[in-house]
Amino acid sequence: MSEEGLEAARQKMTEAGVDPVAINVFTSYYHQLETGVTGLIREDTISPLIDPPMLDDVELSEEQAADALDKTVIIKLNGGLGTSMGLDRAKSLLEVRDGKSFLDIIATQVLSARKEFGARLPLMFMNSFNTRADTLKALEKYPDLAVEGLDLDFLQNQEPKLDAETLAPVEWEKDPSLEWCPPGHGDLYTALLGSGVLDKLLAAGFKYASVSNGDNLGAVPDGRLAGWFAASGAPYAAELCRRTINDKKGGHLAVRKSDGQLILRDTAQTADEEMEYFTDENRHPYFHTNNLWFDLEALKKVLDERHGVMGLQIIRNEKTVDPKDSSSTPVIQIESAMGGAIEIFEGATCICVDRSRFLPVKTTNELLLLRSDVYDLDDSAHLVKMTDDTCAIDLDKEFYKKVGDFTDRIPEPPSLRRATSLTVKGDWTFGPGVVVEGDVSLSTEKPQTIPDGTVLAGEIPGEK
Repeated sequence: MSEEGLEAARQKMTEAGVDPVAINVFTSYYHQLETGVTGLIREDTISPLIDPPMLDDVELSEEQAADALDKTVIIKLNGGLGTSMGLDRAKSLLEVRDGKSFLDIIATQVLSARKEFGARLPLMFMNSFNTRADTLKALEKYPDLAVEGLDLDFLQNQEPKLDAETLAPVEWEKDPSLEWCPPGHGDLYTALLGSGVLDKLLAAGFKYASVSNGDNLGAVPDGRLAGWFAASGAPYAAELCRRTINDKKGGHLAVRKSDGQLILRDTAQTADEEMEYFTDENRHPYFHTNNLWFDLEALKKVLDERHGVMGLQIIRNEKTVDPKDSSSTPVIQIESAMGGAIEIFEGATCICVDRSRFLPVKTTNELLLLRSDVYDLDDSAHLVKMTDDTCAIDLDKEFYKKVGDFTDRIPEPPSLRRATSLTVKGDWTFGPGVVVEGDVSLSTEKPQTIPDGTVLAGEIPGEK
């Protein structure tokens, strides 16, 4: 059945207008899937990465930084709808703070960097079919953002979800759009090639790409990083941060024992019985930020040699066709991680950066932190941390997981500058001017309102 399933999947992709290069990549992964390749990376096949280069140790001139940045394109992954936070449009349209969305902040960061360094510095978004229209509409307010000869975006590919039992493309008459899924952000390289964007960038004289998630506002254009990467001569580099006890989910780099090559291991590539090693911040002390740098010429060479198929490690993602309905048909989504490309490039490297370059917003916990007075937004749209420590936030998912519910209950963020932790259990609505001090824990079984200007400290029980 798998041979028939592959042919049906290829036909479905062709009829939907999917790029032939992406179909070839899908075919390669499909063959791995049907032969039982899991993509798991066993602990006994790797050694921990212990002593990476540090950005704090890098010294270079302003001229070197400006020259490197002038040859760099900024690419932001922007395919997500933010459905886990209750959104139904591009997550990057969500207001972060001061009336500005992710897109507003990213655009201002790039425009400011151009002015500071005198660099061309194009900005491009890898959109999905779901996010393209809204994103481009929102960016119309920045008429100077696009660089001549280059578009502001290119499209991520799509592929069919596979019936977990038959490996045939799943059918779901209730909502045919749910029959499709993105191929993971490892599709970046395929999309750059198939869209023609890679060739356009090279023709325009650009040499380097700096890539990051659209919801990570800490990954600002950085001349020192660009200069370091240019001087390194490496074809590819990954930004790392030192792990803390709270960094258990993110992937990490390791050294493959068989050949000494740097590789990326994500959660989905770790066996359940080895998760204790994966989550041990002492054993694997650095996590992968998903901020990447690569040489465009080196990427073109690899893609040409491999006929467009990068050969990233497969990630087998088991879900249901309707992610909101656990009783719907079980499916397999074939994915890959763009960070996995580190093992494709001989001479690839990494660098440890400050935690300020890793500020993702995956939940309303992080959103509250960025909206609060813990951060300030400067004239260059950089989020500047105003405290030495970061308040740990844990909001009750039942009442705060979705952005609409969160905003209804916390229309104005409390002051968190003197807070070390805030745990909220139950339905609490915050009035304006609330101040949180030290460790605060709120708990209630009935809806409660915190009066305007209240100073919170310690454990605060509500009504039962």
